[in-house]
Amino acid sequence: MVKESAGDAGGLRPRPLRQDEWDIWYDTLLRAFGGIPEAAEERELYRSLTEVEHSLGVWDGDACVGTAGAFSFRMAVPGGSVVPAAGVTMVGVAATHRRRGVLTSMMRRQLDDVRASGRSLAVLTASEPAIYGRFGYGVGTFAASAEIDTSRVRLSVPPGTDDVRLRYAVPADVLDACEAVYAAKVPRRPGMLARQPGWERVGLLDPEGERGGASPLQCVVAERDGAVVGFARYAVQPEWGHGGPDGIVRVRDLYGLDPAAEAALWRFLFDLDLTSKVVTRARPVDEAWQYQVSDVRRCGLRVKDALHIRLVDVGAALEARTYQAPVDVVLEVEDAFCPWNGGRWRLSGDGKGASCERTTDAADLSLSVRELGSAYLGGVGLRALGEAGRVRELRQGALEEAASAFASTVAPWLPHGF
Repeated sequence: MVKESAGDAGGLRPRPLRQDEWDIWYDTLLRAFGGIPEAAEERELYRSLTEVEHSLGVWDGDACVGTAGAFSFRMAVPGGSVVPAAGVTMVGVAATHRRRGVLTSMMRRQLDDVRASGRSLAVLTASEPAIYGRFGYGVGTFAASAEIDTSRVRLSVPPGTDDVRLRYAVPADVLDACEAVYAAKVPRRPGMLARQPGWERVGLLDPEGERGGASPLQCVVAERDGAVVGFARYAVQPEWGHGGPDGIVRVRDLYGLDPAAEAALWRFLFDLDLTSKVVTRARPVDEAWQYQVSDVRRCGLRVKDALHIRLVDVGAALEARTYQAPVDVVLEVEDAFCPWNGGRWRLSGDGKGASCERTTDAADLSLSVRELGSAYLGGVGLRALGEAGRVRELRQGALEEAASAFASTVAPWLPHGF
């Protein structure tokens, strides 16, 4: 028996997608995720967003048996810079072709292409997190979900909240103003994605068949002195129990340029007539409303992994961000899947900038590229990774120094999936 190589997949090699193959390719992806058809408007939107030049397919004769794509994102990193990142997406392998190296071959080709394009980062959201660690991806951000019992939970708001005026708006009519709010938020929080053309339409997707009994998408904007300072998109799902109205507010998006604007929007959602619950998904884990509620136990908070991060070029990636405290450490990096990253790197930086270059100096810390990905945005502490046995300290004090430097005062957050 001949063991297939990582790039061979038993002769099933990935190749770039052609535009006229998109429907077959996309149907293969949908089947890998259960085979439920998407609404026509959703399918057409993702057809327009697909970057064919960054998409791969694996074909067995006329049958597509593997799919993988990448979006050209720009992601905020600590310090406020917004840097190019490949948003890995639409990854699937036909169940008939499992355990034949198809996924490995696509990951190999994709990371080679990302490197050749000059992008130092690749990011993804994982349907099955256990899959991607072996390709060097580490969990870098988390997201909070909540089901808030607003019949029993009250919100205390900060000064200035009453100065914010709210008004209803048709979501599409205020799209530009809402996108301006979003754009202003991006450099403030690591992990946020600057909108590329077309992505603003994702927030307006509202297929009737996917509402689950809820209303069409609604929008309220927050204004101060005539300027839009925040917005919320949501739907209301009417429910009636023996005791009367028991509706659910399902929050899609909420952004405010300052604490008062955000508090005004949350208070509005908490107080909607005929409702007793606010359900929100994938919010920042350090969002202020969690500390404004009267009873956090009745908020049903849950936290799960969100963005998985892969450093494709260790030196360039570590130089792209700033550091919370001065740091000068030599990192011994292990990276079996992208061996060009392996070896020793001297990272020197502070709040103004950083350099990261090859060195022959003795290492201070030893870790894999997966741990670097987890720590990169400041969402996972290097100290915790060290205590978990994932980072080895070779110079006393180096772990504390690096952990303080990599930390972020704001929890990183991925605002939407892809």
